[in-house]
Amino acid sequence: MSLPADVRDQLSVQDPGLIMILPLVYVAWADGLLTPSEIETIRERVCAMPHLSRADQETVEQWLDPQRPPSTTTYLGWLRTIRTLIQHTGGTSTGSVSGLCAQLAGMVDAGAHPSESLEALADIEQLLGLGLDAASELIDEPRPAPPDTGLALEPPAFDVATMKSALDGRHEALRDKIRRLLSDPIFQYPVSPSTDDYRERVLLWCRLLADQGLGALAFPEAQGGSGSVSQFITALETIAYHDLSLTIKYGVQFGLWGGSVHQLGTERHHQQYLPGIGSLELPGSFAMTELGHGSNVRELETVALYDRETETFLIDTPSEAGRKEYIGNAARHARLATVFAQLMIDGEGYGVHAFIVPVRKPNGSPMPGVRIADNGHKLGLNGVDNGRLWFDKVRVPREALLNRFADVSPDGTYTSPIPSAGKRFFTMLSTLVGGRIGVAAGAVSAAKSGLTIAIRYGERRRQFGPKGDAEVRIMDYKTHQLRLLPLLANAYALTFALDDLRERFAVRTSKDADEIEARAAGLKAFSTWNTTHTLQTCREACGGQGYLAENRFAALKADTDIFTTFEGDNTVLMLQVAKALLSDFKREFRDMNVFGMMRYLAADAETRLKELNPVITRKTDADHLRSVDYLSAAFAYRERRLVVESAKRMKKRMDSGQDPFWAFVEVQDQLVELAQAHVDRIVHDHFAERIAGLGEELRPVLDQLRALFGLNRMRQDIAWFMEHNYVSDAKARAIKKQVRRLCHEIRPQALHLVDAFAIPDELLAAPIGLAGDG
Repeated sequence: MSLPADVRDQLSVQDPGLIMILPLVYVAWADGLLTPSEIETIRERVCAMPHLSRADQETVEQWLDPQRPPSTTTYLGWLRTIRTLIQHTGGTSTGSVSGLCAQLAGMVDAGAHPSESLEALADIEQLLGLGLDAASELIDEPRPAPPDTGLALEPPAFDVATMKSALDGRHEALRDKIRRLLSDPIFQYPVSPSTDDYRERVLLWCRLLADQGLGALAFPEAQGGSGSVSQFITALETIAYHDLSLTIKYGVQFGLWGGSVHQLGTERHHQQYLPGIGSLELPGSFAMTELGHGSNVRELETVALYDRETETFLIDTPSEAGRKEYIGNAARHARLATVFAQLMIDGEGYGVHAFIVPVRKPNGSPMPGVRIADNGHKLGLNGVDNGRLWFDKVRVPREALLNRFADVSPDGTYTSPIPSAGKRFFTMLSTLVGGRIGVAAGAVSAAKSGLTIAIRYGERRRQFGPKGDAEVRIMDYKTHQLRLLPLLANAYALTFALDDLRERFAVRTSKDADEIEARAAGLKAFSTWNTTHTLQTCREACGGQGYLAENRFAALKADTDIFTTFEGDNTVLMLQVAKALLSDFKREFRDMNVFGMMRYLAADAETRLKELNPVITRKTDADHLRSVDYLSAAFAYRERRLVVESAKRMKKRMDSGQDPFWAFVEVQDQLVELAQAHVDRIVHDHFAERIAGLGEELRPVLDQLRALFGLNRMRQDIAWFMEHNYVSDAKARAIKKQVRRLCHEIRPQALHLVDAFAIPDELLAAPIGLAGDG
């Protein structure tokens, strides 16, 4: 063996004959097991090789002994021997085992390997089913270091600052103020705080926001506010980039507690309470939900009995099921609460009304007749002190009734500007829809945080790649793009839809209040379900790094999990949306005369003729599938068909004598589909409308996101479109192809699109997701 002594000393196997077969034995043991047939195949052919001595044959027998498999030291010694020889001699790598065997034999002893031995090795390789690249892992070829190009592969195709402004909307200055404020070191996230410390930290943060005037944004100017519910929802949405316990504490104090006093009370309540609520001098709670009743507010059990002699109300919890449950601020900080209770006067019920009830003394102890318990440690949001409340005939003055929509005179006379009890009840609740919009917007902010972390990590993390080349960024893998980029499109689409809803809510009138409430219910459900899915997908996309608490997915997932069931259980909200759509449909037909009905049927027939003809159902070109017209028409068609089908199913049951309640229950599965179809349509159409109003520079990438949102939503429900002959098999395949293609087109801009969210590193606080410089 013509090798230098220092090289030869590195070889665990030095016999030229054995070196020749070493790669074969190494690969044979690769999975830690040699079967009897494999042992026999190798033994017969190797031991018949003419170049092996008797001693070599005995060594091979030992190497193939299943009772004594090679130790880790021996196995790694074989690998080191093979690699040392290749590196020292400058040999070229080969993927086949037999080729590598021949290569090593020539390196150590040219001419000592007769053709019969090489043929035997090739036979063994074939009989063992070893692939052509089976020996590739034996070749120690270091990958070149990836180029230091930072995070971005390509420059942005749009101005990121302009995109940020488009996302921030008309309250960009307010958002920037909150971003700067929350970036202050005093808002730094605590490391593993106790529950008590965490609650106090969140209370401090909330006071700091109030000190900046952010608590009173929605209140009248006379009470220290700006009179802008739009600004308040914007603030809540932006705070959700930070700690979500702070977001909820802020929402409970200034949105629910303060909002109930503002929206349900009158001037006397505003003057007495709103200044202290906005400054957080009067911390309070919103006590609506009970153990036995959450979504069904109309049937709450807590009672408010009017006592004419003392001109007071007695607030009472009649049963354990009537205790107030999961009330934010109640466990520790609230001094007062807006309590929703059944108003009773002389034994007659007037439905649910709201009352201001003191629950704690200034020293923190419960008021007489009030019992308070802590809900304890939760899955998330442990910076919020959720608690339970019981009332034992707690007496409050007549003026404690929040009397915007109803009042009780000293002699017990009940009056209301809204004569219908049902309409009065829903009018009262509709004033609180802003909280539902805030939850939806905050959920989108949490999803944006997750997407920013995951996409930046996807640009940094490299994994696998062509042999001899640098490892590839995981964002370049098609599977990674298909996981994350449709969710990025969802985030953009929901941002614009909720921005429109927030502004419409701020200027709502009695004419559009019902529509806005239904839209808020649908968008809240869609956005919070989307956030749950987005954060889980982003966590998985970050692997083990995503599982580390420091990278924030643990907190984001835990804190947003409850978003799907508070401020309205999502399924119940979707059923409310469907019910509103059915009511509109019924009203539409009721108001039609004969000629109107004929026009409707003619329009429906024209739609079917236009959209369901073979040419349209089979049209698969990209311009057609991505167009606003096609996607809007597809979503509108699905929604309309589901309305008609649902109405027919309910009518059939009621015509057969079934109670309307049970008829509604039996079609709930389709009603949830109907609500989702409605939400898909309005989100897509608002996205298209917003794009049309933006500058030319932003339109191309936003239109790609809009098309990705729309086509991906169609793809997820493609069975419905195929069942109803809206798309052919070929068109369904084309839709799937376009989703993949759009992900490929958007991928170079993914980093810039999350940068436009403008989440400061101090708020993101995930080491793998910080902007940095790559």
